[in-house]
Amino acid sequence: MSARGKIYGINGPIVTLEGNQGFSMSEMVYVGQRRLVGEVIGLSRKETTIQVFEETTGLRPGEPVEGAGTGICVTLAPGILNNIFDGIQRPLKAIQAVGGAFIPTGVNVDFLDRKKRWKTKLCVVPGDRVEPGTVLAEVPETGAITHKVLTPPDLCGVVAATVKSGEYTIDEPLVLVETDGGEKRKLSMTQRWPIRVPRPVGRRFVAERPLITGQRILDTLFPIAKGGTAAIPGGFGTGKTMTQHQLAKWSDADIIIYIGCGERGNEMTDVLEEFSKLVDPKSGKLLMDRTVLIANTSNMPVAAREASIYTGLTLAEYYRDMGYHVAIMADSTSRWAEALRELSGRLEEMPAEEGFPAYLASRLSAFYERAGYVENLNGSEGSVTIIGAVSPQGGDFSEPVTQNTKRFVRCFLALDKSLAYARHYPAINWLTSYTEYLNDLAPWYQEHVGPDFISCRNQIINILTTESRLNEIVKLIGSDVLPDDQKLVLEIARVIRLGFLQQNAFHAEDTFVPLEKQLRMMETILYLYEKCKALIEMNMPMALLREDSVFEKIIAIKYDVANKELNKFNEYKKRIDDFYQKIMDANA
Repeated sequence: MSARGKIYGINGPIVTLEGNQGFSMSEMVYVGQRRLVGEVIGLSRKETTIQVFEETTGLRPGEPVEGAGTGICVTLAPGILNNIFDGIQRPLKAIQAVGGAFIPTGVNVDFLDRKKRWKTKLCVVPGDRVEPGTVLAEVPETGAITHKVLTPPDLCGVVAATVKSGEYTIDEPLVLVETDGGEKRKLSMTQRWPIRVPRPVGRRFVAERPLITGQRILDTLFPIAKGGTAAIPGGFGTGKTMTQHQLAKWSDADIIIYIGCGERGNEMTDVLEEFSKLVDPKSGKLLMDRTVLIANTSNMPVAAREASIYTGLTLAEYYRDMGYHVAIMADSTSRWAEALRELSGRLEEMPAEEGFPAYLASRLSAFYERAGYVENLNGSEGSVTIIGAVSPQGGDFSEPVTQNTKRFVRCFLALDKSLAYARHYPAINWLTSYTEYLNDLAPWYQEHVGPDFISCRNQIINILTTESRLNEIVKLIGSDVLPDDQKLVLEIARVIRLGFLQQNAFHAEDTFVPLEKQLRMMETILYLYEKCKALIEMNMPMALLREDSVFEKIIAIKYDVANKELNKFNEYKKRIDDFYQKIMDANA
């Protein structure tokens, strides 16, 4: 029997019931005559507290509350990909068909299409033993991804019977398993899993492989590991969403989960429209074939915004269990933290810094700790990489969400307002950003890209750091008084900034750059630096070197050399040698 009660008090999305009515902590409930979806978040002898994931306008004291007997769960089956959900996995296309452009309260739609028949290939036969995570069947979910129907994590046994390969709905039984306890269970394509409970894994691996993004400043200077965590903090207009769009389009993750958490509706519309037109460079299929969008825009209820993060995480872990590499783009965790703050205020909890709840840090930790590169229960390998945007008010990185996020992520990509206003994109500040994955990933770079990759990267960082120190002197006394070797550093740093760090997302050759080209670009810039340095040591003035167009030619490499024409770099090396010889001959 499910627990029942009556509403005693209503405070925005928070509903209270008088006394203990027999509900369980984190149990899903249906609130009021319209059966709004909610979750039990507090229990005492005096009252039961519920957060409602829908608009509570019109709700009255005395209306009934009914328990579902389970926690807030997501439905896991074919049909998740190439779909857009709200914060509690209700498909927005189905809601639109029922209620129009805005989500009506109490709308009741199936999480996934239960009528569609999927082409199913059985992978087990009677007599086979199945363990947690065993692949029971394979379903071509989209043109890019094969959905693997898995044995639930709590089941071991022997297959007693199966259906024949064919077309089935997600609810039709496929396999009959006799469990080790003697019970017979029918298994379909569908599983249910509570969003706040991490799915189990076999073991975790150390981060040893990078997430290849095709963005030079990330892959080279601040790499992110597969199964790693990264934060992208930045003020309004600095390019957080655009950076995440680039990562979603071009990273080598198999599946993308894009969570629009409290963002503007027009941004999610842009994502949906843009992604639906993009062709995946890996498969040649549409990018949406391997993408899930979770939209909880700024005008949607805050309680559902808080849940949307966990909904996306659970979907990601499900595909990870199939052996896929999943990347989560959470935009933005600040809006999620603001939802926590609003709910905490409604609950009259003691506020901490800037009104955020005292458990902000532990909630952020629980979110980012669900990332990882793992061995699944069935022996396959998969990963969940979490990249969260942070929107500090006024661009102040000392505020609580940014500071607490820094404690739990190993890659910090700080967006700079001055770079964004100067039209330098991505506007990642190379002086305040950092990555802790570099040492872990160095062996992979040396083996798969080249032995000089890390040393070139370190030289680039040193030049940029030296430029920052010299700019402090230039601000005080001007650049004319600097010796020529320091003027050269400033000039090479300009080449690095404009020709390497700055990247055009709308240019066919520059929007994605393979690692081999990134290495050749670094080698070319550093070769120019060495040749110019040799000329400076022979007392050649920097003004003479600037008269040649070689610096601008090197800056234009990112456009002039196609990603598949890396042999052209030899021509640029010859161009630098000719420049060197011309200066030598002119001053012989």
